[in-house]
Amino acid sequence: MSFRLRALALVMLLVVAATVATAWLTLRQASRQANETAAADRADINRVTSELRQYGLRHGTWDGVGSAVRELSADTGQRIRVTIATGSGAPLADSDVLMGREPRRTGPGAPLLVDPRPGLRLPDGLVPVAAFKFTITEISKYRSGTAYAACLTRNGFEVTVGRDDHGVPTYSAGRKTGSGGTSASRGSCQRPEPTPAQFTRYDKAARPCVSATDEGIIPCLQRIFAEQISDAAPAPLEVRLGALDEPPSALAAAPAVTVAVAVAVAAILGALLLSRTVLRPVSALTAASHGLGEGDLARRVPVTGRDEIAELGRSFNRMAESLQASEERQRRLVGDVAHELRTPLANLRGYLEALRDGVVDPEPELLDSLHEEVLLQQRIVDDLQDLALAEAGALTYHREDIRLGDLLETCRTAHRAQAERAGVALTVETPGGDPVYAHADADRLRQAVGNLVSNAVRATAPGGTVRLSLARRGAGAVVQVSDTGHGIPAEHLPHVFDRFWRADAARGRATGGSGLGLSIARQIVKDHQGTIGVESAVGVGTTFTLALPTAAAPAVPIDPAL
Repeated sequence: MSFRLRALALVMLLVVAATVATAWLTLRQASRQANETAAADRADINRVTSELRQYGLRHGTWDGVGSAVRELSADTGQRIRVTIATGSGAPLADSDVLMGREPRRTGPGAPLLVDPRPGLRLPDGLVPVAAFKFTITEISKYRSGTAYAACLTRNGFEVTVGRDDHGVPTYSAGRKTGSGGTSASRGSCQRPEPTPAQFTRYDKAARPCVSATDEGIIPCLQRIFAEQISDAAPAPLEVRLGALDEPPSALAAAPAVTVAVAVAVAAILGALLLSRTVLRPVSALTAASHGLGEGDLARRVPVTGRDEIAELGRSFNRMAESLQASEERQRRLVGDVAHELRTPLANLRGYLEALRDGVVDPEPELLDSLHEEVLLQQRIVDDLQDLALAEAGALTYHREDIRLGDLLETCRTAHRAQAERAGVALTVETPGGDPVYAHADADRLRQAVGNLVSNAVRATAPGGTVRLSLARRGAGAVVQVSDTGHGIPAEHLPHVFDRFWRADAARGRATGGSGLGLSIARQIVKDHQGTIGVESAVGVGTTFTLALPTAAAPAVPIDPAL
């Protein structure tokens, strides 16, 4: 995978993880706090309504309920406002007022109903008539009991409430509020106690009768009971909890900080992983480049993968290989030049010293030989200069539109004498019809083709043939120099264009040439945006092929003499 895509994927993974973790935390925390708030609200509602109902049962009146409201508000933290359900809506008690605050508006929810009236539980087995009498008795009991409780409350006594077997409250007096434990007597406030004669059990064997439950009398009696005690029992309350301007509960900070730290740690670890992935190969490249700069051309970097960093490592290795190969070629060149010049210069030095000492007479033949040797060394030096300029891109070219057929004829004319001395036939083949043009430097191109022709003539035995041919191929032209010489072995073909390479390993004068002609020819053809190749078979001959781009025929005809 591309390094850019890997980095992008890692960053996206961190972003998605951070987003998901934050969303999960927020949702979980909000849900948990909502559940906790709802549970707390339910607990507060249950407590407030239960204690207010218990207050109404215990005291038989709502007088003094403000103290209970204040205590409940302080314990639960709720704003509590109670009103009589059947009244004018004026508050009976308000925790804000009781605590000395400005009353706040209540929330929009429906008020809670607190009804302190007890429900009647009739004993099983009562006959209808006895049930009616029992109900009336229980009503009277409750009415007198609530009056008793109200009397105790108004006189400052604590009231203890209980329930009898039928669900009707029973009241008793306790300590007087603030009296240090003084007991109160029931006095005129004591409620009447029911007598056993008021209850008549239903006996199925003695008095077969329909039970009150079967006739549906119990629900009716319970309703009558509730209606009859309504004027004696404390009126139901409407209780409102909370206020509109209460601040919402804030999310807890600790979980958010924990997740934020975890996401930050994950981001830091991801950044470290990313930087390690990037910097490790970069560090290896830096160390290798330092070694390369200090001359360690064999230094390479390990490469794995297919991303941009890996491609950079491969490019560095290719560059190092190219530099190493160039350095080796340079060393080889220096060795080859020294080898080429050492023997001829040693011969020249020996003959000159012999002439100076009078050991050898200065005969014309000797002087001609020495002059020829000097010309050969001069040619080697000139070729080296041309090759160095060509490879450096500093070789000067004067390009113009030339006829390639005329260029081949000029090369044949220039090498005719050499071919005749070697007993080799030199021929030229050009296509009929319109001439083939190329935009090139005629002198440099003749130099390249001339080097090929000169080598071909030297490699061909007497009676052989060297052929120069020209042909069109698509939008280009192909020039071939073929001979019928001894050929080049296949293992030597990759080295044909190397400097100072010769098919004949013996570097004698008989082989001729400086060993730089093919290198110069290849560079000249390359500078003309062309290519050069070689095919050879031992005992058959060798063919050098030049492929050059062609040019359109010029508007003004070219003089063939050019």
